Order: sequence, then structure tokens, then C-alpha cells
Amino acid sequence: MENHKFKEYNLQPWIHQVIEKLTFKEPTPIQQKVIPAVLRGESVIGQSHTGSGKTHAFLLPLFSRLDTNKQEVQIVITSPTRELATQIYDEVKKIISFSDQEDQIVTKLFIGGTDKQRSIDKLKTQPQVIVGTPGRLLDLIQEGALDLYSAKAFVVDEADLMLDLGLINEIDQMLVRANQNIQLLVFSATIPERLHPFLKKYLQNPTHFHIKDHFAPETIEHRLVPLRHREPADLIYQISEAINPYLAIIFTNGKEAANALYEALQARKLEVGLIHGGLPARERKRVLKDIQSLRYQYIVATDLAARGIDIKGISHVINAQMPKEEEFYIHRVGRTARAGMEGTAINLYQENDLEFIKKLANRGITFTTFDLSHGAWKETKAWNERSERKKQGHDVDKEAWRRVRKPDKVKPGYKKKMKRQQESIKRQINRSNKKK
Repeated sequence: MENHKFKEYNLQPWIHQVIEKLTFKEPTPIQQKVIPAVLRGESVIGQSHTGSGKTHAFLLPLFSRLDTNKQEVQIVITSPTRELATQIYDEVKKIISFSDQEDQIVTKLFIGGTDKQRSIDKLKTQPQVIVGTPGRLLDLIQEGALDLYSAKAFVVDEADLMLDLGLINEIDQMLVRANQNIQLLVFSATIPERLHPFLKKYLQNPTHFHIKDHFAPETIEHRLVPLRHREPADLIYQISEAINPYLAIIFTNGKEAANALYEALQARKLEVGLIHGGLPARERKRVLKDIQSLRYQYIVATDLAARGIDIKGISHVINAQMPKEEEFYIHRVGRTARAGMEGTAINLYQENDLEFIKKLANRGITFTTFDLSHGAWKETKAWNERSERKKQGHDVDKEAWRRVRKPDKVKPGYKKKMKRQQESIKRQINRSNKKK
């Protein structure tokens, strides 16, 4: 890879000082693409996985374009959950504290579950940088407390999650009130079909970056366990006896499945927590606190928890259900093997997941197939053994036909003769392959 440096970008001198204090050496692939485009004022669609440096890919150039002399809203950053919004806000505050502009830049966080009147009072003077959840921001705009029209840039973070949580409508209502020339930056792990109408409506000629590198950390071992006719909770209980994890996160597709699995694992006396978007804010806060204080050994979660909620020390990721999209698999397994540590991803799979597993394998992930016997791992036949056997058989067939001597003159029964010859050559090839 070429040796990129932040110095190459036309960022304000004070931003370069901030980068030094953040101890960033080289821009990540998403930063290499997004920073120059944002500095040029382009609208951007950015696709990349967790831990790719995406947040600073938009924060650094947006801060560089900030007019610190104007006391008006200039940058609006929206995030689907309170936890994610708070994490971005913490990074915003860090950038300001590392700068020599501390007295000139005002930032505020607006999220649900906090006192609305206090939020309105905070807006007596308009902050230049606003971070928040869509519902609360729209509330403040409708109250006339927040004026969005002066904003030069609007960030939609985790857009596919916004869609899943039904928040795109709020974003839509905010953008209707914004200046139509606003710079729109949309970041998403995936770009589902249902997101296209929104993107078409607000992005005329966006620059689209899809970063696919580092598809999965090499320090992760990917195990497949066939579900067959077993209950996921029974199988996970057996797995728990074999792994004794420091902390395992168990993923399901959706809240209903998460609730059902959580109850089933609790009934089997596992130390288990539950986290998904349907939990009330207070409950989510309590669970996160319990997770940080290591109360649980297992957490049942939906993909919401794979997005930026910072849970440290995850040793195992268990997919109780395989996700529907490749990028989601990476988001999930990326919760383990952080900071060079090793991690294990254990995937319960069914026959109809094989096509998806094949796609992941084509992108460089090596799967080993295991089952459990008396609380211990037992390596079994490879998940793709049948198709590999078929492929080998097909190759031997072709090779045998290639070696068959074609008759100069076609006589009655010549086809049967050739077929017998081909079968004989095939047996010879198979015998010599076995000896090897």
C-alpha cells in the first residue's frame, strides 16, 4: 500500500496538531477516501466495517471546514442510538480539547431519555456542532429551539440501522427543513434496497466509497456447528461447557429471537444478559453497566450491539443464527479479536445457510466444522465436503475422457467401447490418487 500521511491533506494547521495528539500515524483506507472528498465539499456514501476509523474520516475534515467566528449550527451528526451518539460526542469533545480553539467551538449532545426543557435551555446560544439521536433533534427543531437551516453538513451514521429502527422518517423531516445545498454524509455497513429511495431523494451525485479490505481479522478462528434438529439453546449450553468464555456475545436476527433465546438460556442457569433496540433506555443503560462490571459471561444481542457499543474483553462470538448479509457477519465477529487479541467465532448453521457460508469462504474466511460430544469439541466432516467430492469426481471424469483414444473410423457400438475405456481410466486415476 502507498505510504499515505495526513500531511498530504489540506487540513487546517490546528487539525494537524489534533491528529498528532490523537497519535494517528497514517490514515485508514476509509479515511484516505473520505477526507479529501469531504474537504472538497462533496456528498458522500461510505461503506465500511466497525473499527475502520470511519468516525474520524468525517470529523477531521468537517472540523477543518468549521468557521469558528460564526455562532450558528454548522455541523449536525445523527446516530441511531443514545450509546452511539454519546460515543461520537466523546470523540468530538476530544478533538476540541486537543485543539487551541477550545473557547471558540461549542458542541452539544441531544439524546432521548433526557430532560427536554433542559435541552431547550442549552440552545439559548446555538452550538456550531450538534450530535444527537433523530427523535430528540426533530423535537427541538419542531419546538423552534434548534435552527437547522444554517448547517453546512449533515451526517447520517449507521444508516441501515436507522432504517431498521424506523428513524429514516425523522431524518427525512429534518432534511426537508435544511438548506437544499447541504453536504450530506451517509455511512452504513450495508446499503439495503429499502435505503435507495432516501439516498436518491437527497444525494444528487454522491461519491460512493466501499471499503472491503481487512474483511476479517486473521486472529479469529471461525467454527461451524451444524444445528440439525437441535434447539439452539441446548446446543449453546453444550458449547458453554466446552468453552468457558471470558465473555461471549450471542447474536440473533431480531428482537423476538433474542428474547426467546435469552429466556431459554436463563432457564438453563447460564449467567446471561440481553441487549437490543427494543429495551427501554434505562434497562439498556443498566445492562451495559452490568456488562462492564463483568456480571455476565454471556450476552444475547441483536446486530444493534455490533454497532459501536464498546464492550471490552469479548473472547467468543456465537451466531445462534447466521446473519443475512456478509458485512453483518464481519460486524459481529469483529467484536472479538480486538487490539491483536485472538478470538473465536462459533456459528450454528443449517442446510439453507450453506450458500451464505460459501460466499464468506470465497472472500477468504476459513471455516472448520465441529460438533460436541460429552462437553468436548470433535472435528467433523468439512461443511463443503459433498460439493468438493462432486467437484473432484467431475474433474476425474473430464480427465478420463481426455485420455480415451478416439477411433479413426466410427463402427457400431463405438460409444459403449469408449465409455468402458473411460471407466477403466477413471479407476486407474482414482487408485493413483489414493496412493498419493
